[in-house]
Amino acid sequence: MISKTTPGLKQNWQQFSLLVLINAFVGGMVGMERTILPEIAETDFGIAARSAIFSFIVVFGITKAIANYFAGRFAQSYGRKNMLIIGWLFGIPVPFILMFAPDWNWIIGANVLLGINQGLAWSANVIMKVDLAGEKDRGLAMGLNEFAGYLAVAIVAFLTGFVAAEFGLRPYPFFIGIVLSVLGLLMTIFFVRDTSNLVLFEANNTGCSDRKSNLFYTVSVGDKNLQSVSLAGLMTNFKDGMAWGAFPIFLLASGLNLTQIGVVVAVYPAFWGIMQIATGKLSDYTGRKQMLWMGMLVQGVSLLAFAFIDYYYAFLLVAASLGMGTAMVYPTFLAAVADLTHPNDRAESIGVFRLWRDLGYAIGAIFSGVIADLYDIQLAIILTGLLVLATALWIIFQMDKLVKPVGVT
Repeated sequence: MISKTTPGLKQNWQQFSLLVLINAFVGGMVGMERTILPEIAETDFGIAARSAIFSFIVVFGITKAIANYFAGRFAQSYGRKNMLIIGWLFGIPVPFILMFAPDWNWIIGANVLLGINQGLAWSANVIMKVDLAGEKDRGLAMGLNEFAGYLAVAIVAFLTGFVAAEFGLRPYPFFIGIVLSVLGLLMTIFFVRDTSNLVLFEANNTGCSDRKSNLFYTVSVGDKNLQSVSLAGLMTNFKDGMAWGAFPIFLLASGLNLTQIGVVVAVYPAFWGIMQIATGKLSDYTGRKQMLWMGMLVQGVSLLAFAFIDYYYAFLLVAASLGMGTAMVYPTFLAAVADLTHPNDRAESIGVFRLWRDLGYAIGAIFSGVIADLYDIQLAIILTGLLVLATALWIIFQMDKLVKPVGVT
């Protein structure tokens, strides 16, 4: 019998839609500073934009990674909804600090809070959507979740840039962040329902993997399937950390003007965000392993191609390909972790995975900076591409074919 305690998108569409909207607010909190933070660093504090981007990536990535782990661990004990509320409480001060920060250290401090906000709120949102969707539509659920979050990043980044151009860098662009964080908190408190009852139903009524005693070890290295997913997640965000810092510099050296660079840099996350609706659902039918190794292959080949072209329209094509490869793996990661773990272990397992995935963001930024300083940007892109290709091979030979794809008889 289907009820509100039964997993499934059809019977839980209202809560699921609410969480999609709230995750868009979570993503928007990152978007409010992606466009204008480097200019604030240079104009207000006399810091080179490259250094500002590097410090933001490292601080934000590490903080978010750690918060991801604790969100998963504590969501199991204290509730998913409570983690989402706490995440918003950390996010509310961020726009105020960015508006009135007297020096760059305050900006770094705001990004620590923002990393905690993203780790707790996004992780809790992911976990609740997996609970609501049930086994049949996990890939679709994760595709919708990531689509909403990353589309909001792009929209708010555009809006803050527009407001900054019209009214100045501070304080007006950050009013958007105040609205997002307050609305997100209030909607969570008054309208979101915790999903622990759905976890209990799934644990009691479906065939589940055995529970594990040490989830950090199991997801990190103990289970070869989960380890493969964690490695692929780390390398995907390693690539993104590299791309954020290296692509604009490489494109400028290739002779593109600033407008062309902006378009190329935007095409990559645009394809990444929009295509996840399709790729997430597709993984429900193809199986997770196939989507993962193919997505890593597309990313690796795209990076190698990117390093050896110097024509604007070729850059656009390759950026779209890179976004497509990322879209193939991003929702599939989370669905695969949910497939491979017991419902009662799901929250912490997703937290451990997201810890490794977002650490890749900081590691990739540091790696590309070191290689660029010692050699050049092109080599950083090439080496990253080779590492991503090696990860595709790892998945092919190390990861088992997971359970028969849903919908295939």
